[in-house]
Amino acid sequence: MSNRPGRRRQRPTPDTTVASPCTGVCTLDSQSICVGCLRSQDEIRDWMIMSREEKLETIQRVQQRQADQ
Repeated sequence: MSNRPGRRRQRPTPDTTVASPCTGVCTLDSQSICVGCLRSQDEIRDWMIMSREEKLETIQRVQQRQADQ
């Protein structure tokens, strides 16, 4: 990888259009699902780098987990 000026890899701009479902109750259950927001540990970790579409898909999974409770 070259360190020449102007050749830096562009990072995607983080999506800020979808609000995080975090409720501030950050405790994982035995299946690594947060008891507050119902996101998985991976979904929580990756939230800031997810695209808008990925975040909306995550919200749908959260809603399904709510319905299943």
